[in-house]
Amino acid sequence: MAKMLRWVAVGLLAAATAQAAPGDRWTTAWWTSQLALDAQNGLPAADLTDATLRQIVRLQGPATRLRVRFTNRFGSAPLTIDGATIARAVDVASPRIEAATLRPLRFGGATAVTIPAGADYWSDPVDLKGAGGTDLAISLYVANPPAQQTGHPGSRATSYLVHGNHSADPDLTGAKTVDHWFQIAGIEAVAPKARAVVAFGDSITDGYGVKPNTNARWTDALQRRLRSAPGMGEVAVLNAGIGGNRLLNDGLGPNALARFDHDVIGQPGVTHLIVLEGVNDLGTLTRETPVPAAAHAALVARMIDAYRQIVARAHARGIRAIGATIMPYAGSGYYHPDAQNEADRQAVNRWIRTPGNFDAVIDFDAAMRDPADPKRLRKDYDSGDGLHPSIAGYAAMAQAVPLALLR
Repeated sequence: MAKMLRWVAVGLLAAATAQAAPGDRWTTAWWTSQLALDAQNGLPAADLTDATLRQIVRLQGPATRLRVRFTNRFGSAPLTIDGATIARAVDVASPRIEAATLRPLRFGGATAVTIPAGADYWSDPVDLKGAGGTDLAISLYVANPPAQQTGHPGSRATSYLVHGNHSADPDLTGAKTVDHWFQIAGIEAVAPKARAVVAFGDSITDGYGVKPNTNARWTDALQRRLRSAPGMGEVAVLNAGIGGNRLLNDGLGPNALARFDHDVIGQPGVTHLIVLEGVNDLGTLTRETPVPAAAHAALVARMIDAYRQIVARAHARGIRAIGATIMPYAGSGYYHPDAQNEADRQAVNRWIRTPGNFDAVIDFDAAMRDPADPKRLRKDYDSGDGLHPSIAGYAAMAQAVPLALLR
């Protein structure tokens, strides 16, 4: 009996030391916004039966210790993760890991965890140092697939899938590839001077048109600027963009107000918020048919009210809220806006620019518009669809952010 008690005591001590220490200061160092995956964006159930999924993410801020946030946020039933590891990736575009950096992930000391439907779950902390810009491989093993997959279709990063438990393997030879993230939400890190900026937006923030594994979103370019700026190297830029996102109505994912608390307020260490949302609200109003002038006015009023809600919620948590003006989209063949749509955009941008509404403004409209035709994107900044920036356009957006606003 005494021997059994000693083993129990050792086990409890091991579990306790795996938890966060009282003095740890945690900051989110990587984040992706989640949604319920449909058949087009999800994996077949057979692919996630007795399967290892290795996903590559890039630390945006530094870490000495870290923990991974797994998610079953949109799940319709409990999800069991039967094993998980984390390691430094050898290459951003391969499943190979640096074997010496492999760390098993535990949950209250256990190797497996069952996450309730609608919930997230942190792993226990592990010691793994990494500078901002370090690529990490999160590997999870599931015996049975989720009833409803939660993920992020616009990862712009390749994930790797094999059958069997290979979460500790240094490579996943012959793996199936897919450019989505599944069942992961974030990484928190201990770094004494670190803090975070959330970029909250739609497909323009998510990086529509960026090729996988190139890290060419405007938020990536902004992150590189910060790393080279004196005193800003430990600021993480968290990308909370979802393609098709709107302020007011659900699209591919939940509307901005519905997800704000989870995607912004729920992140430790956030000091600043950049809000670039609204072009999809403006465009969808008349995409199918024209609407009366009163409907245009009502939309603008509701969008402004949504911005007020966002600012108030940010301020309640001590977060500085920065408004970004909505960029031109008159060349969009998807939305085919007319003069009234452009007037709506101008009205919203006037409110964003008005002092006192946001704490500060990033004028992406001024930076990206064609001087000869201000209702359209500059040709070299246009991806070709009249709505989304080109890679040069994303770089220009990053250059348009006054770094002093983020100090």
